[in-house]
Amino acid sequence: MRIISGKARGRKLAEFTGTVIRPTPDRVREALFSLLFSRLGTFADLKILELFAGSGALSLEAISRHAQSAILVDSDSAAVKLIEENIKHCKFESQTRVIRQDVRQVLPSLVTAGPFDLIFMDPPYKKDLIPEVVAEIDRLNLLGEDGIICAETDSHETVSGSDRLECYESRRYGSTTIHLLRTRTLTED
Repeated sequence: MRIISGKARGRKLAEFTGTVIRPTPDRVREALFSLLFSRLGTFADLKILELFAGSGALSLEAISRHAQSAILVDSDSAAVKLIEENIKHCKFESQTRVIRQDVRQVLPSLVTAGPFDLIFMDPPYKKDLIPEVVAEIDRLNLLGEDGIICAETDSHETVSGSDRLECYESRRYGSTTIHLLRTRTLTED
């Protein structure tokens, strides 16, 4: 695994072997960031929230592309150790904050840090965590007005929105599907 583009381009990231952490493959990250760039135009000055952060590769890629800051959340101690190692290796300590806590418990405490421009979610597959977390992000107004949520799932899982958030695009990459969510656009009658 490596940083694909930006100021830390080419830096190899530490990886974890085992079943606890399932990092997003380089080719999927590259496709995701290309897709996001086409939607956002730039990553400059974006505030990032990465939930179920694993290795932290998604936030680190965004910071490498000039995002302002990132908060990375994971409940697993091995994941947090890996994230901290990768942050240090990329020299992004001043732009990141790592929280070891259950995602569902930590969200209310992040209201003052938000809203976020880009929220990454890569929860364990087939645990149906995304609907609950998306509903809580919506309830707490954690997503900025023009923000995007990127949720990664197994290719057989689907993602729906919430009261104010809609899944507007899903792209399959082998056994992985990336779903993009945003605030619903109001249509006039």
